[in-house]
Amino acid sequence: MLIDNKSIAIVGGGPAGLTLARLLQLKNANVKVYERDINQYARVQGSPLDLHEDSGLAALRKANLLEEFKKIFRPGADKMLIINPQAEILYSDHETKPEENFGHEHFRPEIDRGPLRTMLLESLQPDTVVWDSHFISMEPQNEGWLLHFKNGTSVYADLVIASDGAHSKIRPYLTDIKPLYSGVLMLEGNVSKAAAPRINALINNGKIMAFGNSQNILIGQKGNGDLGFYASFKADENWPETSDLDFSDNIQMLRWFKEKYSEWSDIWDELFENAYTPFIPRPIYYMPLDKVWETRSNLTLIGDAAHVMPPFAGEGANIAMLDALKLSEYLTDSRYSTLREAIAAYEASMRQQASKAIHESVENGERMHSEKALVTILEFFNGHAS
Repeated sequence: MLIDNKSIAIVGGGPAGLTLARLLQLKNANVKVYERDINQYARVQGSPLDLHEDSGLAALRKANLLEEFKKIFRPGADKMLIINPQAEILYSDHETKPEENFGHEHFRPEIDRGPLRTMLLESLQPDTVVWDSHFISMEPQNEGWLLHFKNGTSVYADLVIASDGAHSKIRPYLTDIKPLYSGVLMLEGNVSKAAAPRINALINNGKIMAFGNSQNILIGQKGNGDLGFYASFKADENWPETSDLDFSDNIQMLRWFKEKYSEWSDIWDELFENAYTPFIPRPIYYMPLDKVWETRSNLTLIGDAAHVMPPFAGEGANIAMLDALKLSEYLTDSRYSTLREAIAAYEASMRQQASKAIHESVENGERMHSEKALVTILEFFNGHAS
């Protein structure tokens, strides 16, 4: 194989990076994952995600992890409520959602990010992940790269694969393309179910999408009962700096919410009054759809490092895991005589797939933050249900 006797460095230990490491180890590759977190428990994991049959689940199936996934996914957590700012339920599939199962093209099982990460970590060979490896820079050495980390260590790799997210520090070594700001900002928070009793009673172990006044509140319930939520709205890109908000101050954040979401019911206040802090502001970016770069034989990108996309189509983690699946296959495909040829084929396929998802996500984001968002979303779901 092209990667025989090659050292491979994956920078970034999210779903895509860990999936790729697993797939490559199944092919006896020499791979390490360099992750900036101190350990796997260093960060609170965000809201649950759903995996799709032809992308995220396809990658797990190829990684021989589907049976493990079936043990830890959350049946029923994909059930949805669509409600207005007064918390009136306008759509629910809690009683009408058809029974679906693995193999069904529309089945999208939900899983918490923490258990998914743990499953992937436990599937890897010991010491595959090198924690506390905050990437700083790299430089060409021999046919590969010498990588430098904040902790003072340096390592050599014949092939570097960037899986370090939307603000990738490795992307500039390959291209000067920069993500574009979508105009939407999502303010992330987490709160215990006990601290948000009215919302907890409403969500009933599923998901909530609330729309009104060009604003959203999106909520998902985690396996431990905590509620992960996002207040989503149009804002300037530099709002986190210019807002003068202390994201660790619940009283200040509640006051901001009451002013910003002034026409929303006070049922939502408990999210902001009692949330774990700090809140995390997330300006939403996307990759230009018409940009390409020159392929290299020792460097490529997967996931958001390659194709940042808004989260409004549920495709981000799925396409990232599909990247991992495709790259593992191209790197071990005997039809290619050089790594550059294999990587070029992967990048062409990846761009085509990602472009469709980005286009859909950007359009959905505009719909979800328009004045007619609630009507538009209800029409979509009612039409889909029928």
